[in-house]
Amino acid sequence: MAPHSVPSSGGADSPPRPPRTGPSAERTVPDDLVDRLVLALTCAAVDGALSGVLLFDLEPRLVDPVARLFARILAGPAGSAAPWVMLGTTSRDEDLWTRARISRADGGITFRTEPGPLIEGDRRPGPPPLVVVPDLVRLSVSGMRAAVQLLGADVAVVEHTGLSHTARPRARWLVGCSSAEAGRLSPHLLDRFALRLPVAGLRLPPDERLRATVDTWSAAPRRTGSVTVTDEAVARVGELLGHDPSVRRELALARLARAVAAVQGERAAGPRHCDTAAHLIGLPLPDPPRPTTEPEARSPGVAPPPLRSDSPPRDRLTAPAATGGDEQGPGHPRQRLLATEPAEPIGDAPSRVPLDTPFPEDEAEVLRDFAPLRSPWQRTAGPASTRGAVVGTRRAGDLRDFAYVRTVQEAALHQRVRGTERFTVSAVDLHSHVRSGTPERMLVLLLDHTCRDDDWDWQLPLAPFLQWAYTERAAVQTIEVGDAHGVDELRARSSPARNVLDRRVSDALRRQAGRATPLAHGLEEAVRVLQRAFRQHGSGLAEAWVVVVTDGRGNVPLHVSHTGRLQDQEVGATGVTDALDMARRIAAMDRTRVHTVVVDPGSNAYGHLPGRLADALGGIVVEGRGPEDDGTGRAADGAP
Repeated sequence: MAPHSVPSSGGADSPPRPPRTGPSAERTVPDDLVDRLVLALTCAAVDGALSGVLLFDLEPRLVDPVARLFARILAGPAGSAAPWVMLGTTSRDEDLWTRARISRADGGITFRTEPGPLIEGDRRPGPPPLVVVPDLVRLSVSGMRAAVQLLGADVAVVEHTGLSHTARPRARWLVGCSSAEAGRLSPHLLDRFALRLPVAGLRLPPDERLRATVDTWSAAPRRTGSVTVTDEAVARVGELLGHDPSVRRELALARLARAVAAVQGERAAGPRHCDTAAHLIGLPLPDPPRPTTEPEARSPGVAPPPLRSDSPPRDRLTAPAATGGDEQGPGHPRQRLLATEPAEPIGDAPSRVPLDTPFPEDEAEVLRDFAPLRSPWQRTAGPASTRGAVVGTRRAGDLRDFAYVRTVQEAALHQRVRGTERFTVSAVDLHSHVRSGTPERMLVLLLDHTCRDDDWDWQLPLAPFLQWAYTERAAVQTIEVGDAHGVDELRARSSPARNVLDRRVSDALRRQAGRATPLAHGLEEAVRVLQRAFRQHGSGLAEAWVVVVTDGRGNVPLHVSHTGRLQDQEVGATGVTDALDMARRIAAMDRTRVHTVVVDPGSNAYGHLPGRLADALGGIVVEGRGPEDDGTGRAADGAP
């Protein structure tokens, strides 16, 4: 299909004609969306300053075909496409800038640090590499920073352990983004993409037609250094962008006009090429000056809706004149109706409104993130296999999470057999860590042994919480106070367990009661456990339950647990007050993830203390002894 031409705003210049590719073949400026996309990608391949291509509202199923199309254009008619680099939410700095290589050496192996996928093609011949980002909004912070550093840069300097790289970036970026979410991105990131194109409703033709369209522009020159930008083109760029334009946007549009002129085989870029570049990216052209006299009468006080110069003519409805009634004769002029309101869709079917600007972030109403290009002060990087507590070692299957001590020990066992002069490490010596999985849920079980007598089995009220921990594979932390066989009766005993099947949990439920009740120190230990869990696992810890089984009578003050010295005048209500203070610290944590429960053993003396403790914790009270409990821990009369 032969592309159409777009006239300039003045209408005096002839349509641009690129060099002929055959005896009768002529290329003109495309007006179809597919042809505009192909020309835009060709301009990005020609000019390294247009290395960032941002496609708005690109459907996810078209990411792969468009990326293949761009790779084919970058390779040229007789070249082979370079491998892709796909970036997403899990991209890390270690995976983008460096790459570890293992090579064989005399008597063993050696490691070498090489440039990563973003910069490895800077000094290599052949087509430039292609970086594909399906969704720019969900790109990781490392990927966003890499785009800011590389796109449009004259030189990239990377200093890393074992790597010193300085070269001009050659990679081209193909990025998709939703126009409705463009306002969430950093302006510094969006300004790096010099070539933008709204592609809502894009439908790729069959491969034969697409290949023919690519071949139409494949004979374009591969350099723009010989093309100059005239002063008239610079003035036209300012007119197209309007008042107070961004300097980066002016440079981007001028460079695109220069690339269009280079593709068309011309040596200078003028206003005509600027109009072509603006039409290419979907930038509306200014309306031409209208005549002072209107040949047709309009309603007084109502101006007709402005028309874009690049939009096709539309049929207009006509109506009788305001003073002519319903009948019209040959001499009565016909008057245009006012423009109707925008159509509203019926039902829930989404409707895509074509963009009339390649800069949707200027009119976005969403709130931007604070410092979107800055990494969080604390984050967890790497795959899940490299997180968690180390529980063992195994032979390494990749270059992640090396167990260096185990590797050196394994290599030391074979040094005499290998007979080398220096200490060598072979591939069979490499070992990596085996780590336990990071728990998503946690149960903190605080047991006051002094509140339980021989006639009460507290496993019945604790059964729902233990069953939840079992089904959710939750980590368990048992905190015991008032233990008869504890090391220090003035301090709480804390023991971590992987799950409720751990023997330490069952042993904690069967201990005998002692005399002292350091309840305040047990709650302080619960605060420390929760803070450490949220600090280590961050958002990975989705839910935590704090279950406290006590009658609330804490007779050991907190400073006594810290110092280990007890005096008679210090025993009293101080321990209860300290326990309530520690409980309020737990209540001040994230209430959406921390849930608190107090199991009341039903003691007659000071029966209000469990309720006060539950109020301080911000939780609820669960009756430990039911109304039908016969005192043996079993329900009477067959009640469940």
